[in-house]
Order: sequence, then C-alpha cells, then structure tokens
Amino acid sequence: MTTDTALKPLGDAILAEIDAAQCTPPSYDRSALPTRVLHIGPGAFFRAHQMDYYNRLNADEQKWGVTAVALRSKGTSEKLNAQDGLYTLIKLDRETSCEIIAALKGVKFCDDSSAFQPFKTEDLQLVTLTVTEKGYCLNGDGELDEAHSDILHDLKQFDAPVSAIGWLTKGLALRRESGLGKLVVLSCDNLPGNGEKLEAAVLRFADLIDAPLSSWIRTNVDFPSSMVDSITPATDDALIQRIQTDCGYSDAWPIQREAFTSWVIENTGVSVIKELADAGVLLTRDVSRHEKAKLWLLNGAHSTLAYLGLAYGHQSVAETMENAELRSLVRAMMRDEIMPALSPPDGMDLEDYIEDLLERFANPAIVHKLSQIAWDGSKKLPIRLLNTIETNRAAGRSIEKLGFGVAAWMRFIVRMSRAEAHITDPLADQLLALGKIAKDESDDVDAFLALDEVFHDTLRNDEEFVAAVKRAYTDIIKTEQKSLRGGSGI
Repeated sequence: MTTDTALKPLGDAILAEIDAAQCTPPSYDRSALPTRVLHIGPGAFFRAHQMDYYNRLNADEQKWGVTAVALRSKGTSEKLNAQDGLYTLIKLDRETSCEIIAALKGVKFCDDSSAFQPFKTEDLQLVTLTVTEKGYCLNGDGELDEAHSDILHDLKQFDAPVSAIGWLTKGLALRRESGLGKLVVLSCDNLPGNGEKLEAAVLRFADLIDAPLSSWIRTNVDFPSSMVDSITPATDDALIQRIQTDCGYSDAWPIQREAFTSWVIENTGVSVIKELADAGVLLTRDVSRHEKAKLWLLNGAHSTLAYLGLAYGHQSVAETMENAELRSLVRAMMRDEIMPALSPPDGMDLEDYIEDLLERFANPAIVHKLSQIAWDGSKKLPIRLLNTIETNRAAGRSIEKLGFGVAAWMRFIVRMSRAEAHITDPLADQLLALGKIAKDESDDVDAFLALDEVFHDTLRNDEEFVAAVKRAYTDIIKTEQKSLRGGSGI
C-alpha cells in the first residue's frame, strides 16, 4: 500500500484542519476518554462496526474510550498508533459518507506487558473480541481444544499467552489480583452461541491453570452472546488513495463498509450493555434466532457466492450478483432451503430480509473480494452451511442447492492447489494435499468428506447428501471447463 508523503498524516495535530464538508471530524474531546472498553483483535470489522457505535455514543457523553490488543500482527498497531489511534471510516451506499473515528486510544501488541493494564482499572467495564472463528481454539464439538498448539503454549507459559483464550484469562487473573470485580466479556464473532462457547473455553482454561480463578470468573464475569452484521471489504490501495484525494490528508489504515449495520446483544441486565442501546444496539433475551438467521442466510449465501463466483472467474460479490444464473441459484437456496429451517426472530420478516440481503450483495459501491470471503473455509463451512444441511436432512427437506456451496469449496481447494497458490485456512496443508490428488471426478468428494475436522459421520454416511454434493461437484467442473472456453453455466 502506498501513500502520498506530501500530504499531512492523520493525527491529533491536524484534526482542526480537516474540512468537515469532506470528512466529519469528531465532535468530542477525545483526550479525556477513559478506557472503558478493551478489545482483542482490532481487525477491519471491529474498526468499521463496533468503533462506530462508540463514536456515536461519545457525541452525547464522553466516556467510551477504547484500547485494543493485537494478538497476531504488529502492523495494525504500528499504523494506528502512528496516527494517534485515529482512522477514517467510509460508509458506502447510494450516498457515501466519511468520518473520523476517534474513540480508539491506542493499539497494543500482546507481548507488551502494559496491554494488561486496563484490567487493573475500575474504568474498564467491557472486553470485546473479534478474532474469527478459528481464534477461539475450539474443537469439533465447540469446546476448548486442549491439544491446540497455542493452548498448549499458554498452559505452559501463562505469563506470555499467545491465544485469545489464554490472553483473556491472564487479564482476568490480573483483575482478580487487583481486587476489582464485575466485568462483561463479549464475543462479536460469527460463532453460534458465542457467549456460551467463550465462557466455557475460558472456564476450562482457568480450571487447568488455577481452579479458584475459574470460580472467581464464574461469579464476577458476564459472557452475553451477540450477533453483528455489516459487510466490510478489506482495506486496499484504492481506499487509501481515495482518502488522500477526497479528504486531503494521508491515512495509512482507513476502513470501509456498507451503510447498513446491526448489533444484537443478549440483555443480561448489566448497565454497560444497556447503555449501548442508545447507539442503536438491539437488546434481546434470545440472540440465537437473530444469530442463526444471519449466519445461515447472509454468511451461508456469502460463502456460496464466493466459491461459485470464483469458479466463474468473478472477483467480487457485486460482480457475482450480476451473473443472473448465480443470483437466481442463491436466491432460491435462501428462500427454498434455508428459510424453512429458521424460526424468525421477533419483528423480522425472513422473506423481506432475503430480498434486502440480495440488494446489499449487489451494492456496486462495495467491492467485497470473493478471495477474502473464501478464507478459513474449513472453519466457516460447518457453521454457515453444514448446520443448515443437517437440519434439512433431519426434516426431509431439500439440500440440492446447499450442496453447491459445499462442492464449490472443494473445487476452490483443487484449483488453488493446482495453481500452487497459498490458502488462508488452519487446515491449509491437508487441503492442498487433497487438491493435488483430485482427479476431476465426483469421487474427489469422498476424499474431502473424510476430513473429520469439517464433516461428521452423520453427513459423510448420508447417501442423499453425498449424492447431492457429487452432482454439484460435477456441474461445477463443467462450469470451470466452459469458463476456460469462454462460456458459462451451472
């Protein structure tokens, strides 16, 4: 990524110079903000989604300061700290808006001992996480994977944790030692029952480290579930250049998302969660229905579009939605095979939600790369597609179109393997090895189904499911061959 060195870099020093007609500066004094929120995993979604809510809250009452902790890469902390934690958020819709997010006080890297300091203060009331599904180090049953290399490391070196679970537990241990009490820990990842799973993982890890710590956590820490939603493309050179051209300053790490945003949190009665409702957060006693509708309809459709679109040679979601055949297939999958498996949340019309999603996917202002959505398929597939398939099979409903998403993922792995390309997935080596032995026939499916980390016996022994995936797999091979000849069609 490149920047124009002639432009002033974003930072506190130039806030007063920013043209509000081009980009809205913060309306509050950020210097006095307390660190009320600590966030683990300051990736694109967190900066585009949750930080926008805190920014709005601070316009009314200046008490929502956020400190973030990066677990994997120092790049984000270096870029954002050089800008005093400031960055630009662009909301892409028919009318684009631009604003400076100013609630982030700084980003620490996990090996910095000062990163734990907020746990030792009364100001801290909320700890949030966006570490992706794989960041929770869970096994196939959704429980802490005690054989995971990061967990094994943290159990041996608790003072220098590298996993989100280990790092969070260490912070909670320090809070107990400081004589401080109540805290809310909130997962904001696409993980069904994310609050329950996070709590169980932390408690199990604490049990293995210090049983009294586990007991303290049970008494003093609340783990509500949540659901988050907003399509957020990755930052690229084009976005950085756009900020320079439109706003007149240099921002090394801006972010973009669609205008739509949603945040649903389980209402456990804790005051800090209730306060978030002032910024539009929906509080409910049952997050699961919202969560399932979003995971199965939005994320399931997104993954299917990604893998099928790549088979056609498309690059983005919006481009894929211009393909009438794929748009029709995904719409039918959502209406005919996913919607019947759902119980609608209160106040949500699922048919309307589906049509809204299709329009959001087709938003030409959003360049959401299929390659980005394709990451971590081995972790995403069970949550986004396989759970729906199992539900439909148990009820005797169709899975024909859902099978295309599964088969397209398999073909994606084969193509990447043959191209000797890198894939981002915790099973990358195993998957690429499978891709190398594929023979371009339906029996390739059997090799993928043998992956215990992805498929359970219930599905691999289900003849109708296997047959549906094999039919789709064969059709996708034909599509790949037609694409090479300049044709198309599933």
